[in-house]
Amino acid sequence: MLLRIILCENDIRKLTIDNLPETIDDFCSILKMKLGLEGDLVIQYKDPDFDNELFDLKGSLFAGLDQYMTRFLELYKGKSGIVDLARLMRCFDDKSSIHHKRTVLLLGLPYFLKEDPSSFFKTVEATDDEETFTRGMKVGVVMVKNGEDIIDTAVVLEEAVIMTNQHDLPRAIALLMGLLFSLNIDYPKELKYTFEVIQKVLMNIGGGQCSSLDLISEC
Repeated sequence: MLLRIILCENDIRKLTIDNLPETIDDFCSILKMKLGLEGDLVIQYKDPDFDNELFDLKGSLFAGLDQYMTRFLELYKGKSGIVDLARLMRCFDDKSSIHHKRTVLLLGLPYFLKEDPSSFFKTVEATDDEETFTRGMKVGVVMVKNGEDIIDTAVVLEEAVIMTNQHDLPRAIALLMGLLFSLNIDYPKELKYTFEVIQKVLMNIGGGQCSSLDLISEC
């Protein structure tokens, strides 16, 4: 497996790992030992299943979000009967920033696809206990609030916060997808369609059949 590690703008290294680490802690230990990493990671992924292409995961996700944004938000507006989706849309208007629109698209996707994101997306207070809010989160993103402001976005794997300071939800999702690809972690079964749309539609990775498209056409 080939990983591309961006240490800074002018220091980009490639690291080959022969065997997949069994845990996230093992993965982080390998990176720290071989590269001396202490900060956040920008992960790209190369895999023979994807024709050995080296993907810019963040760029792919952002491009897909922007490409499909208008269509998805129109679909969301037409589903006012879905309470959680309607609540998200009330916080959104045509003057919203591109960042806000990307975030709404991602947050609304599970509701639109009739899936439960309660163990995937969580919003917590800065004073909340980490062990408590990560309980039951095998894969997820946590948004940390101070009052009404989101002050941090973190990635959770195996009930542990493994990356913080991701600035916003779309960046955190891109990082999470990179980790799932690299560590060969299965998508949560209860969010099958959500992850399928993120990977195959928004990120344009894997292509081929996308069963969630049939569900979207029925919605």
